[in-house]
Amino acid sequence: MANHKSALKKSKQDIGRRARNRSGKNKLKTALKKFRSDLAAGTENLAANLPQMHALIDRSAKHGFIHNNAAARLKSKLTLQVNKA
Repeated sequence: MANHKSALKKSKQDIGRRARNRSGKNKLKTALKKFRSDLAAGTENLAANLPQMHALIDRSAKHGFIHNNAAARLKSKLTLQVNKA
């Protein structure tokens, strides 16, 4: 346990940040799983949902849940898969 006032504050901040990061990452992973399952099922409105998925990926990268390059790779992969379907 932290002994100094500043260390206590940092510990509390870390707990909040960890919760926020986990929540954001889980939200992204869930959306990706749903999108990929729709892709495998051959749902017709994938092209309409792709911009929303890109926006979610961009927001995740902006908030630091995933790296910028990882976001770019994800967007590229999803776009190729939608175009192929």
